[in-house]
Amino acid sequence: MTDDARAALDQLRDTSHFEWYVIPLLLVVLYVYAVEVERRNWNVLFAGLALWGMDWFNEIWNSLVFHFTDRAPMWGARGETAYQILIGLNIEICFMFAIMGVVAAKFLPPREVRILGMPNRPVMVAVNSAAAVCVELMLHHAGVLTWDWSWWQASFPLFIFLLGYVPFFIACFAVHDMRTVRAKAITVGAILGLDAVALIVFGALGWL
Repeated sequence: MTDDARAALDQLRDTSHFEWYVIPLLLVVLYVYAVEVERRNWNVLFAGLALWGMDWFNEIWNSLVFHFTDRAPMWGARGETAYQILIGLNIEICFMFAIMGVVAAKFLPPREVRILGMPNRPVMVAVNSAAAVCVELMLHHAGVLTWDWSWWQASFPLFIFLLGYVPFFIACFAVHDMRTVRAKAITVGAILGLDAVALIVFGALGWL
């Protein structure tokens, strides 16, 4: 087991690190979604939930990588946190991803608008994913986001881009553009439902 993985594991679900700022952060997240509900802006609301659900999916398989290799996750979260949920996910990251999809969806131009002559959705997926990778590179440099596998490194961030973020924004924008609220709700429900089942099953097995 790597030193970074051990440091993250040592604080996994340790409630002694709790800080009161978690409560106002939670209220900020709830307020962001309450505004969209108040405006009946279902496109943005479900887009945000879709991205958040995709992050949970990634965090679950990342935890499984650590469990089955017993060496390191693809990425680990270490350093000060109010609560470490999974080895690569703390409460602060969780709240951040809950809002990220809402922000990304709000920046979406109408579908007919082209960027540099190209359809805007693939461009926006690439731009948002690249921006997120840049943030991860800064967090890694600060030592709070760790990478211990040779193919998941700052020197070669392609897989971080392709696996870490492109699916997030594809799901976010696809749900945003669905024609009916029912389709959005079913899709988001399926993503979050799969996450919930995985958390319950793998958690009960002690794999997370």
